[in-house]
Amino acid sequence: MHRLRPLVALLVPLALAGCADIKEAGRTVGHTTKNVTRDIGHTTRDVTREIGHSTRDAVKQVGDELSD
Repeated sequence: MHRLRPLVALLVPLALAGCADIKEAGRTVGHTTKNVTRDIGHTTRDVTREIGHSTRDAVKQVGDELSD
C-alpha cells in the first residue's frame, strides 16, 4: 500500500490538469457557439426587418399609384 502512494500522488495532479484542459476546451466551445448563434440571430432579425420595410414601402407605393 505504501508503494502506491507516490504513484497516486503523481497521477492525481495529472488527472486534475487534464480536467482543467477539458473544462477550458468546453468553455471555449460554449462561448464560440453562443457568439455564432447570437450573430445568426441578429442577422436574421435584420434581414427580416429589411424585408418587412421593403414590402411595406412597395405596398404603399402601389396603393399611392392606384389612388392617382
